[in-house]
Amino acid sequence: MAPPILKLEDIHLTFGGTPLLSGAALQIEPGERICLVGRNGSGKSTLMKIAAGMVEAQSGEVFRHPASTIRYLAQAPDFDGFDTVEAYAAAGLGPSDDPYRVTYLLEHLGLTGQEHPSQLSGGEMRRAALAKVMAPEPDILLLDEPTNHLDLPTIEWLEGELQKTRSALVLISHDRRFLEKVSTATVWLDRGQSRRLNQGFGHFEAWRDKVLEEEELEQHKLGKQIEREEHWLRYGVTARRKRNMRRLGALQDLRAQHRGHKGALGTAQATVSEARDSGKLVIEADKITKAYEGRTIVAPFSLRVHRGDLIGLVGPNGAGKTTLLKLLTAQLAPDSGTVKMGTNLEIATLDQKREDLNLDDSLAHYLTDGRGENLLVNGVQKHVTGYMKEFLFQPEQARTPIRSLSGGERARLMLARNLAKPSNLLILDEPTNDLDIETLDLLQEIVSGYSGTVILVSHDRDFLDRTVTSTIAPADPDNPDGRWIEYAGGYSDMLAQRKGQQAELKKIEREKKTATASEPVAEAVSKSKGKLSYKQKFAIENLPKQMAEKEAQIAKIEAKMADGTFFTKDPDGFAKAAKQMEAARAEISRMEEEWLELEMLREELEG
Repeated sequence: MAPPILKLEDIHLTFGGTPLLSGAALQIEPGERICLVGRNGSGKSTLMKIAAGMVEAQSGEVFRHPASTIRYLAQAPDFDGFDTVEAYAAAGLGPSDDPYRVTYLLEHLGLTGQEHPSQLSGGEMRRAALAKVMAPEPDILLLDEPTNHLDLPTIEWLEGELQKTRSALVLISHDRRFLEKVSTATVWLDRGQSRRLNQGFGHFEAWRDKVLEEEELEQHKLGKQIEREEHWLRYGVTARRKRNMRRLGALQDLRAQHRGHKGALGTAQATVSEARDSGKLVIEADKITKAYEGRTIVAPFSLRVHRGDLIGLVGPNGAGKTTLLKLLTAQLAPDSGTVKMGTNLEIATLDQKREDLNLDDSLAHYLTDGRGENLLVNGVQKHVTGYMKEFLFQPEQARTPIRSLSGGERARLMLARNLAKPSNLLILDEPTNDLDIETLDLLQEIVSGYSGTVILVSHDRDFLDRTVTSTIAPADPDNPDGRWIEYAGGYSDMLAQRKGQQAELKKIEREKKTATASEPVAEAVSKSKGKLSYKQKFAIENLPKQMAEKEAQIAKIEAKMADGTFFTKDPDGFAKAAKQMEAARAEISRMEEEWLELEMLREELEG
């Protein structure tokens, strides 16, 4: 095992009287890919900032290898003092770093480098910040929510880059699939302390549930032990006083241990406040179009949305997802075509920009719109502190200003407010941004069990697969031209159907090429008075024999490779045999195509 290049041990940090970290640890070895997981507000970003040297712990051991380089991706990058994105990204390079890396990364992230930082969108800011921290290829790369505001093609590109990087990684992300593909170890931050699993995120949730079950069992055993000791204290035979006092002291310690146990936070328990049913037909769009400055955003597109449909909208940034969403919900008029909204619609919208958040508002004021201490949820009046508990906020946070919340807590707060509004049509624009895994599970249950209609825009592949019944995506994701297609199922289903369509198109292209290539052959045959040449006749007669010989050759190779000791004794020979078999199969495929073409030609001439 290589020595760590960064080590945090027994880290303690307290904000406002409440311990945030109480004995947390993090150890990073060269080339490791660690995902750091935990509830919103558990201190993940703070622990990462301590690792980066941006926050100082109140106590604990911090070791950073003096020769190692560290780069940290903040959730809110600072562009002050930079006139272009290229200058900002290049500022992260060291004296010996390759400046071409900046050009390479910006190009693959969809930026020219000449953009002014003040003109960047949220997604472009994240791309520029990624280029800055990744360009130096540091020894340690600390990434806090790297996929936020990125589109799916960029997320998938980033996965590939991180899988092949030499840097050690620490990742904080809500994107399950991203973590599953990139991470090889997991650190769970829970109630101020950390636990480590030397496996990637794909194994985390089962391990976490097992840990919590064991913890609950231990507390149950401790409670039973206390009961036995209390029974002895009341009814047991009195022995020497000194011995009795020692046992009584031990009982007090057990009571303190049991009383001081801080149980795991529960999961958010919430239901959406649903209005009366809408009409069966919720939205009918007929051949709608939209263009800006000569660029087609939506080509003629038609869609019928029925009550109960769960529709996902995906595509690269700039493809026009938000525009299409606004067209479908009549927030924007189409250039041509019509949109009809159904009857009895009550719409609740969660905006990804979170523009309706007044950071000086208290949590209670925001949830009740300043209308006292109560709010109506599903026809039931609830006190605001009780409703806050359902979304894992503590009663003492009721008067806390929103600006003091983490990004994930703000997302959870907006979710709480929107779900309290009666609705039968939910419009969710990037609802998963900043949510922790547990709140994502809650949102998934709400969306899946919602009796109304849902239209959501998301880059979270796992969330889409778990919720939507159909997916709308650009016809050409690599070059969006305004054409949109609705696919049945979630994101993975859409990819499979799209792959099938591409295979069908390739088949048609091959058939066209074959037809074009056979025209000169047919002409040559007609010129020779409609007869096959000697060479063609010979091929028709002998190709089946040659294919049979190749089949026999493949059978011999397969028999040889079936020997379990072949690979261990002669790995090079095994690889050579595998290549020979692959070449023989390719040759058979070629001969079959040639034979079929000649047979078809013969039938045509004889017919």
